[in-house]
Amino acid sequence: MCARRKQSVIFKIDRTMNYFLLAETDFFRLINEAGDCNMETAYTAFATQVIELCNGGMDANLTIIALAYIEIELQHHPVRNLSEERKEIAAYISKALSFIRKMQKFLATPQVPPLISANNATENTASLLQWTGNAIDLVELIYGIDEMGCINNGNMPLKQLAPLLYKIFGVESKDCYRFYTDIKRRKNESRTYFLDRMQEKLNERMMRDEELEIKRR
Repeated sequence: MCARRKQSVIFKIDRTMNYFLLAETDFFRLINEAGDCNMETAYTAFATQVIELCNGGMDANLTIIALAYIEIELQHHPVRNLSEERKEIAAYISKALSFIRKMQKFLATPQVPPLISANNATENTASLLQWTGNAIDLVELIYGIDEMGCINNGNMPLKQLAPLLYKIFGVESKDCYRFYTDIKRRKNESRTYFLDRMQEKLNERMMRDEELEIKRR
């Protein structure tokens, strides 16, 4: 039996679904027949086929049926109740059963892929956004965000945060500290002109919204 040519670890899934394909692996031949072939190799090949099945683009219902069938086969396999001499095989059966159940849970959980890759997210966002205010206002905002520590729990240094926000808002990289120096030189009691206007505008908006809500009653 061990001399039989083993199936390829990686296989292509035929869309004419074979519900019993997992029972036709070398792993199942080993647990069904006596022999001293490498159980670890066969188990790894079996697990790989399970992964390929779950990620192969097959209809989800058909995949679930195939996994349910193999789960029952493993759960009630007679080797699990045999003597010590087949203890190793019984252990691999338990491993395979646990893996099948994990994959069933994986399939039961909705998998929502990102609409765009992480690498392209910033580039696409930057192409959609364009800062049309004064550059010094953006610097004021960046320093405010940095001081609040609301990005990565405050663990992102300003020298990394500033270029990233410049890119997101479609602004060429500027000398952030030079603008910050200009902000510090302002003579008014409050030197955060932009943030003050932002606060004022937001409060005015909330008041307008509340007035509209009262009128609708």
